[in-house]
Amino acid sequence: MKIKTIIINDKMQKGYRYTLSKPTGKDFHPEFKPELTPQQMLAMGVFGGKYMTDCQKEFPKSWFTKAKLSPDKYDPDLNFFGVEASKPLSYWVEKGWMDDDDPRGWFQWYCRYYMGRRCEDDERQIKRWKAIRRHIGQLKKHCLKGDLACRPVQRQALLHWAYDSRKL
Repeated sequence: MKIKTIIINDKMQKGYRYTLSKPTGKDFHPEFKPELTPQQMLAMGVFGGKYMTDCQKEFPKSWFTKAKLSPDKYDPDLNFFGVEASKPLSYWVEKGWMDDDDPRGWFQWYCRYYMGRRCEDDERQIKRWKAIRRHIGQLKKHCLKGDLACRPVQRQALLHWAYDSRKL
């Protein structure tokens, strides 16, 4: 595979560069097994449609053909489960959970990882992804399998982390 350099110039990053060193959607860390691709997540409805509205040039056009986006404001009706399940970016910044390479957070990291970028933050982000699994146990304990109306906020939160809670 030929290594490709990506240069970012959007609202949150100017002149940021990274390289794609792995094939798209392949060669993931053995403990990182997301159930949904970024394209699937965007089409289902995540982050109130507000996420990634100004940085589409960075990713394949196909990711956005069916994406549920809201360039002007966060709209929970665009989320798959129709509920608000996100904290504002300011909350994540305040907690110190953001990395300068991915100022939009975990999903931006995942999109870039999926495209083939590998970086120093991979281990931390994969650890965070694994920690979200605790919500799966709560759904299994409190909901009948297939009852998508049960705990929709937890289901949407899992969707934000590439877990397909429709299967639970």
